[in-house]
This record gives sequence, structure tokens and C-alpha cells, in this order.
Amino acid sequence: MKKAKSILVTGGAGFLGSHLCERLLQDGHGVLCVDDFSTGSEKNIAHLQASPRFRWLRHDVTQPLAAEVDEIYNLACPASPVHYQADPVRTLRTSVMGALNLLELARQCRAVILQASTSEVYGDPSVHPQPESYWGNVNPIGVRACYDEGKRCAETLFFDYRRQHGVRTKVVRLFNTYGPRMRPDDGRVVSNFIVQALRGADLTVYGSGDQTRSFCYVDDMVEALVRMMATPDEVAGPVNLGNPGEFTILELAQKVLAHTGAAARITYHPLPGDDPWQRQPDIMLAHQLLGGWEPRMDLDAGLRQTIAYFRGAGAS
Repeated sequence: MKKAKSILVTGGAGFLGSHLCERLLQDGHGVLCVDDFSTGSEKNIAHLQASPRFRWLRHDVTQPLAAEVDEIYNLACPASPVHYQADPVRTLRTSVMGALNLLELARQCRAVILQASTSEVYGDPSVHPQPESYWGNVNPIGVRACYDEGKRCAETLFFDYRRQHGVRTKVVRLFNTYGPRMRPDDGRVVSNFIVQALRGADLTVYGSGDQTRSFCYVDDMVEALVRMMATPDEVAGPVNLGNPGEFTILELAQKVLAHTGAAARITYHPLPGDDPWQRQPDIMLAHQLLGGWEPRMDLDAGLRQTIAYFRGAGAS
């Protein structure tokens, strides 16, 4: 039996973070969930609070944090354009100051720390699919830069702390995660389409709908995060985590209509600034380093489970 650890999850009341907290508790660990609840929700962790191994703390990671932990997962940052563009300066501060504060905590505790970075570091990629060796094509002064450049800077800090202070760091780049507990107002394409379909509203497609994305179900992503944390200290990343299945936005809209049975139209609107045309992870490195990991949930099955959640949550 593996030794129980004390694990800190920042952003732990968010969509992905709450699933990670749940998994870590199931694995027998003690979990400290830290969240400022700007986009997270206490509802997401309500079912965990009966566990004596679960604690939660309302805290903004731009401020220093004191704790004694063995591992840190840093998931703290709004992840959808609607939320991260609402207060771009705060988004940057969360990514950069949050990384600094948590790296200092890891240095003091001698903890292993994992940074949840993003496929957005690749920007609007000129290499497809995107391998970890690709340095990206990001507009540093665009409307998405607060998130893209904030995450890029956090990655820099993680590797500098590793080189300068010997902190045991790990960096992963997440590609479009979806599933139960996404917010109805999340602003990301999966939740947007599902909520619109369940409400009988038109599905809003930006641009032609021919741009592509790759969608990874939340359980597959959590499995990858846990496996990455368990890798030897010399494995630092960055490592792409996502589902390499590539779909156009129009294909996604049609799948959502089919699975909801909604009699809704698809309407087309201008593409937002700096919206990437293609997005697909090369996950060969993850497969090699994470014990053969690859996503198991296909998009149709994942959409059915996500739609069932939104029906139960009253999104219609």
C-alpha cells in the first residue's frame, strides 16, 4: 500500500480541481483544497467535506501561503476566455505571482510541485499537431495574452526554480478539458453548446466552424495528472496532456445537437481576436513517460455524460 501524502491543490474548487481532489482522496491521501472562489464553487467540493482527510481554505494565491505538504498541484487560474479576459491584470497576477508563491512554498517544504500549464502557450500554431518542442506563436499584446503569456511566464519560473533552487518541478500543458462540473457560463465551446442546446437556443459558432480543437474528458486528464506527479524527479516536462482526436467546431456542434435532441439552429458570428485555427496535441511523450497513458473516453461518450450532468444541474 502506498504511503498517504499531504497534498495541496490550488484551484481545487474549480471544475478540474474538484475532480482531482476527489481522486486524491480516493487514493487515500490528505487534501488541502485552496481556492479564492472567483470561478470555483463550494458546490463542487461539498460532497468531499465529510472526509476527515479533506480541508479547504479560501485564499488568493497571489498572496503567500503557509502549509506543510508533500505535493502541490497548481491549477489556480481562470481557464476560459470569458473569465480570464474579464480582469486580465488579475489573470496575469494569478499565473505569475501564484507560481512564485507556490514555488517558494515548495522550496520551503521540499515538496514536488506540478504546474498545470496550457495548450494556449502554443498560440495560433504554425506546427500541427503541436509537440512540446514547438515554441509557439503567441501574440504578446493581444486580448488572450493575459492567459497565454501568464502561463508561459509560469513555466519559465518553474524551470528557473528547478535550475536555481533544486525544486522538484513538473510542467504539463493541458488541452481543452471538459466534463461534469463545468460552469454553465464557462464560455468554453463544449459548455456553451450544451447549455444553448438544452435551452433551445441557437448554437453560436464563431468564424466558419472549420477551426479544430481536441477535447479530453476530465477523468482521463486527472489520471494523467496523477501519473505525472508520480514520475521520477528527473521528469520535469513540459508534457502535453490531451486527447489527440481532432474535431471541427461545426462537428462538435452537430454532435451536441444529436445527443441533446435539440431542434436548434447553428448561427455564425465573427471570430474573436487571436483565436487559434488548429489545436491538437502530440501526446507521444506522455505515452512514453506516463506508463502508456492515453485518453480512454471518446468524444460521444464524454458528451453524453457531460450533457447528463448539465440536465441534472438545471442548465435547461
